[in-house]
Amino acid sequence: MTDTLCKFDDWIQENSSIGALVMRQYLEPIEGTDAVIFPPTYPIDRDSAGYNIDRFDDGTNVCQIDSVGSQANRMEPIFKRAKYRNLIPQVVIETEDRELNILDAGHRAADAIVRFATPINSQLYQAFASLRDQGEAESLARIAPTSIVFGAWDSRGTHAKLPRIVRSVIRAFNVKELKRSAQYATIAGEILEGGEAETGESGAKAELGLAHVPSVKTHGGIRADGGIRRDAVLNLSPLRALGSASREPEDDARLRRYILGLCLVAFTAPAEIALREGCELVPSLDRPAEWKVVRHDGNRDSFDLGHGDALDFATVAANDFRVEQEEIRAIFDSAMARRLLSANADTRRSRLRQDPATW
Repeated sequence: MTDTLCKFDDWIQENSSIGALVMRQYLEPIEGTDAVIFPPTYPIDRDSAGYNIDRFDDGTNVCQIDSVGSQANRMEPIFKRAKYRNLIPQVVIETEDRELNILDAGHRAADAIVRFATPINSQLYQAFASLRDQGEAESLARIAPTSIVFGAWDSRGTHAKLPRIVRSVIRAFNVKELKRSAQYATIAGEILEGGEAETGESGAKAELGLAHVPSVKTHGGIRADGGIRRDAVLNLSPLRALGSASREPEDDARLRRYILGLCLVAFTAPAEIALREGCELVPSLDRPAEWKVVRHDGNRDSFDLGHGDALDFATVAANDFRVEQEEIRAIFDSAMARRLLSANADTRRSRLRQDPATW
């Protein structure tokens, strides 16, 4: 147990020569290397949307397939699974019509759903304030440790900001854009008209599905001639900056081991292949993932860590940190949120920056 617990102690020490663990994973569409995939679309202007493609003077381009934020929101929920759930406190927020695990909140401990969830909002406000003022991260780790792993910014409260320790992004290179066309055909419209239905993109009949509606030359996906790659980083510098409540060296080490264990589990876990409809990616068998330990002087050493070994280390570190095993429950106070919403802008800002949201 001691050997496992101290396995990575040279990574968490402030005088460590190691800066980060990096990984490059080569991916391909589930249908095959030359298949068409669909990146996310983003608003370009009021009337259209498009893919995020950066084009360069030499004719090459890079297309974003999954952003850093999106990758974090895919990786974080694994800690709800039976295999991993005992590694972290499970925080559940009750609302008027559902229950929400904090792992599903897009902005983690800094999300609006948490800001109005009592009584945990007061605890998290104090945890963020302690982090901002004293660099003390243990209080946050006792409630929402994945907010340390994947980063958080309490922009509407204490303004405490946590850089991501684990960062991942997926990009495609030298892509070619395609278009697609289709038409919605209506049987109901033909019955209503007693023959051929009207064709059009607007109007009451199109709105009700009683007209044939063409969709011409819309986004048809991309073909990635230059390949698809996931780049991931486990940045050790912000991890080594984490301080415990006591600021005793052994307690600092216990906290850092715990967070490192969560990072390694997230970092090595099999990636979610279904990013969106038409974009399912799997690892390339022809080009295995490359793992490197990067030192501060720029030297890179090959590194190999299986997911099972990462989970073993994380489990021992979590036990040593004494993770809360009882489910933590809170209630979303919609009346309080509406009350603050009705206040003027200056009052809203000053209230949230000075204190947690309470009656």
